[in-house]
Amino acid sequence: MTECKHNRGNAVLRNPLINRSAAFTQEEREQHGLRGLLPPAVTTMEDQVTRMRTILDRCPTSFDKFLILDSLHATDENLYFKLLIDYIDDYMPVVYTPTVGEVCQKFSHIYRHPRGAFISINDKGHVREIIENCPNEEVDVIVVTDGQRILGLGDLGINGMGIPCGKLSLYTACAGIDPAKTLPVTIDVGTNTEAYLNDPLYLGLRQERVTGEAYDELIEEFMVEARRRWPNVLIQFEDFGNNHAFDILERYREQCLCFNDDIQGTATVAVTGVYSALRVTGQKLADQKFLFMGAGEAATGIAQLIVDAMVEEGMDREEALKHCALFDSKGLVTSTRGDKLAHHKVPFAHDMPNTKSFLEAVKLLRPTGILGVSAQPNTFTPEILREMAAINERPIIFALSNPTSRAECDAETAYRETEGRALFASGSPFAPVTYEGHTFVPRQGNNSYVFPGLGLGAVFTKAKWMPTGMFLAASRELAKLVSEVDLEQGSLYPPLSAIREVSALIGTAVADYAYEHGLAGNERPENLEAAVRAFMFTPKA
Repeated sequence: MTECKHNRGNAVLRNPLINRSAAFTQEEREQHGLRGLLPPAVTTMEDQVTRMRTILDRCPTSFDKFLILDSLHATDENLYFKLLIDYIDDYMPVVYTPTVGEVCQKFSHIYRHPRGAFISINDKGHVREIIENCPNEEVDVIVVTDGQRILGLGDLGINGMGIPCGKLSLYTACAGIDPAKTLPVTIDVGTNTEAYLNDPLYLGLRQERVTGEAYDELIEEFMVEARRRWPNVLIQFEDFGNNHAFDILERYREQCLCFNDDIQGTATVAVTGVYSALRVTGQKLADQKFLFMGAGEAATGIAQLIVDAMVEEGMDREEALKHCALFDSKGLVTSTRGDKLAHHKVPFAHDMPNTKSFLEAVKLLRPTGILGVSAQPNTFTPEILREMAAINERPIIFALSNPTSRAECDAETAYRETEGRALFASGSPFAPVTYEGHTFVPRQGNNSYVFPGLGLGAVFTKAKWMPTGMFLAASRELAKLVSEVDLEQGSLYPPLSAIREVSALIGTAVADYAYEHGLAGNERPENLEAAVRAFMFTPKA
């Protein structure tokens, strides 16, 4: 801690980046003018963790726990991240899915602690001033949203700020990105959700969403100014609507260090699940066919990465595309359906019979796996699950929509209706399921397995941009970390309690890819894994 007039007395205790409360030693208290401003006892970090866990255990709901943790985040980041790191299984569902959905919906009603940057359409022409107002001298990672498509909840406007804040907490807890070098950002161009426009406590612009040229100009101004001040920053796009997400990614992906987590992060973790499932079945990727419930960012992102993986293994791209099919709100996406398809759906519009029934699509295509990314709950009906079990000895069933209320099916239904043969993963947590004496432990195909490690590797190397190979490298590395014991109990992912180790290894794999392909902006260290681990932030004891 640097000694200066701004880092003495109450100024220290009010700065969450440096405050350690009762854990300050007597020497530190003398040095920083804290005598008499704290109780006399010097407590250990372990004592502080015990105290906070006692408080959190008294909270009746996860939402109440979030409120306590949010206040801690605003006052003592060292303790906040110590709790998250040491008890990730307990608190990841509180600071992120599924609780973050409720947090976002109520954001304007619970807002207390200013965090990050809010850039509205009214700030067009003044974004540089906002970026300069940010206190961060350095920023390694920005997570930015425009709030249009938050989880499966839709247009939440400025309330979507809960997502960048939650994601960045996981960047630090899971992958050791220095919290002082993270910045959540919300782009507020209005909302089309009447409930928020009529809510007297709503904190965003009270107008319908701005689109078109003005929207594009605001995004461009943000990108230019963020990269001007922090040239090596990684910008993660989060929960943009389909009408903007693909265009923004296409515009910037090769210009700078950025990625879209809904398109590319979701794809990476889903492909890992496929790799794990194939270890169980003993089949090849080339022999798989996948049918997606949904045709938006997540669906086409996963499908494209599956195609890339097939091509990497030697398949012709046109042939690989035929192994993935989409099902949207109008039915099976085909080349003969008659409506004008969004450009991201076109590669997967094959010459197939048209149907508006997902069950009929399953019978028609006979897929080895169905992947739900539609945010339409309970669409994987018992009839569909039984049909998948009739077609496949070990059907791949991924219900990836979140929060939990939006899942295409729950774990118990998936196992029961397939007679315990489903290779199941979900986007939100489900409890273990016992079926006919065998206990299955389903694990989330959650982006938190991959985006922190992806960011770690990219930031460590000061990568120029993130090509497809980086995401496949991350997916393969994560699949390696799934043990035989995991697979025997139905887990297609390693335990979340190991996420810090997982992120370190994914970060190393991504960094290795960057160095091997000339994408890094710095020199490769002699011991890459050791250097990546040393780079990771750890709370002070």
